[in-house]
Amino acid sequence: MSLANGRSYLAIPGPSVMPDRVLQAMHRPAPNIYSGELVDLVASVVPDLKAIAGTKHNVAIYIANGHGIWEAALANTLAPGETVLALATGRFGAGWAEMAARIGIKPRVLDFGLSATYDLEVIKEVLRADTECEIKAITTVQVDTSTSVRNDIKALRDAIDEVGHPALLMVDCIACLGCEEFRMDDWGVDVMIAASQKGLMTPPGVGFVFFGPKAAEARNGLNQISAYWDWNPRANPDEFYQYFAGTAPTHHLFALREALTMLVHEEGLENAYARHKTLARAVWAALEAWGKEGSIALNIADESLRSFVVTSVNIDAPNATALRDYLTENLGVTLGIGLGMAPSGSPEWHGHFRIGHMGHVNAHMVLGVIGCIDAGLKALNIQHGSGAMDAAVRVIAEA
Repeated sequence: MSLANGRSYLAIPGPSVMPDRVLQAMHRPAPNIYSGELVDLVASVVPDLKAIAGTKHNVAIYIANGHGIWEAALANTLAPGETVLALATGRFGAGWAEMAARIGIKPRVLDFGLSATYDLEVIKEVLRADTECEIKAITTVQVDTSTSVRNDIKALRDAIDEVGHPALLMVDCIACLGCEEFRMDDWGVDVMIAASQKGLMTPPGVGFVFFGPKAAEARNGLNQISAYWDWNPRANPDEFYQYFAGTAPTHHLFALREALTMLVHEEGLENAYARHKTLARAVWAALEAWGKEGSIALNIADESLRSFVVTSVNIDAPNATALRDYLTENLGVTLGIGLGMAPSGSPEWHGHFRIGHMGHVNAHMVLGVIGCIDAGLKALNIQHGSGAMDAAVRVIAEA
């Protein structure tokens, strides 16, 4: 017998759960794309996006997913043959470097593994050795969705400034914008990228590149950039269509407007940050209880380095795949795969899963996922400690 009938729950780290209000905002006829309501809507969206990013500078909106935004950020700041220092703390830090290589930019990767943040002393040593300033930009992620590590962006900026290196600091916030604190201008970030489908609670397909004066200067020093990727007309258009280099993503924009209303104007960013912290700690408490017996373990052991939006979990293979399959087929809950933690198709690949707790998520949703995982562990006779639900409930009750 399956208990999955009813509303299913997607507990993966993006696309995240979309609020009914966001879905309903999309359910309408196409608008005029030249004047009127849509023009006014975009004018209202831009300041809210800047507020979430913590910047007073520029934002360019693209019809693209995260991979497209990686390319957009690189295409506006580096020329083929120039060097980018890529800090990898998981699959997505490495992925941005791979994108750079595909468009002729030379990536130099510092790989810090799959269970830790970066080592600032190593980074400073590399920058000090770059006496000719060949490194034009440094790329990193605030949260790597694969490992669930949260990197300290302000500390990285301070390290770069201590060395006195002129490289641009470019940060991928796709996993966590709107869920975890980010202050672009205060932290000295030159370029930040984000996308619609996670903390911004909107369907995949729209991405954002925020850029400050130093990055704008780098863009203006390039000899050539494609008309589509060029962020100048998108950030400061003379005509409305230039926001999108053509037809606007109309229904995504209706969805985004509703999501921003909910996040910025109704809940408020500080409340959203606090909500995500509490719900994440409830998930951690449950995992720590399960981990007292058997092999279940949080991928990031140091609590201060854990993301508040996604939790990567390790367990003896093939129990992760068995658990994920059981929850989907029998309980209506889908957990995330262990992306980038082991080679695809290897036996070890089946020993990792992820729990997404970002965006439109509340206590009963998180407690439901924890309860279903607990049921799955028992149904599959996977060894685990007791008291997970009590531990999670205690975190929420004491918030």
